[in-house]
Amino acid sequence: MSQIMVNGLMLGMAYALLALGLTLIFGIMNIINFAHGQMCMLGSFIVYYLYGVFHWDFFLTLIMCILILALVGAVFERFFFRRFLRFSLREESSMLLALGAALMLENIALIFFGEKHHGVMPVNDHIFNIAGVYIPADRIIVFAISFVLIIALLIFIQYTRYGLAMRALAQDKEVTFLMGVDVDKISMMGFAIGASFAGVAGGLLALIFPIFSGSGGAMSIKSFIMIMIGGAGVVPGAIIGGFILGMLESIGYGLIPGSVTYLFILIAVILLLIIRPLGIMGKPGY
Repeated sequence: MSQIMVNGLMLGMAYALLALGLTLIFGIMNIINFAHGQMCMLGSFIVYYLYGVFHWDFFLTLIMCILILALVGAVFERFFFRRFLRFSLREESSMLLALGAALMLENIALIFFGEKHHGVMPVNDHIFNIAGVYIPADRIIVFAISFVLIIALLIFIQYTRYGLAMRALAQDKEVTFLMGVDVDKISMMGFAIGASFAGVAGGLLALIFPIFSGSGGAMSIKSFIMIMIGGAGVVPGAIIGGFILGMLESIGYGLIPGSVTYLFILIAVILLLIIRPLGIMGKPGY
């Protein structure tokens, strides 16, 4: 059982990184980014080609994931979502746009990368034995990088000028604008950071899961499950949701048939939402 718990802890940290990106976009812009999983998938493919095919350094490849997906996020915000949010009279329009963006990215991946499943070689093939628990070095790398990035984001949001502007924008867009904050710039920055977190999470998860062009939909669903568990738009809630999903997956796949694991997870999420409709840390107004 200790092996299962450690596996869940390692996976949960990467999931928390993924969920943070989605909750950041939702909290700042009030957009449900259905393309978040597809951005994660793009990060996995960047790692596959740069690290797996062209043999770049893995850590340099992760930096490229951050930069490329930040650019993708900035382009999406500037040329797609900003205009919709400015002129659309219905909130459903942004949801349909995000869904269309998800389908577009998934089909582009299918055209360029095909249907085959891919994988990458381990960064470090050493396996540690700690008190009878076997931990691959790659899982430690995934855990450590995810942890550092999460802490860096929390410090950025809490203690920097731009982080303060993001928190203000998440609370009240009109008041933030009246205070002289460049709302468009902060929104673009938030979307870029959220997308970059999806990309680097995908790059890290490429060490754990197979890489294929249809993985984006599954990752989007997992992201939504995590923010529903923790509470939409709440940063600590996203982290908690990531760890809970990681643990549930690890326990489920370790103890029950894999095909029904997500059936039980979804039932558990439904029961949680019946008891706490806003999630564990959700607040009225989100």
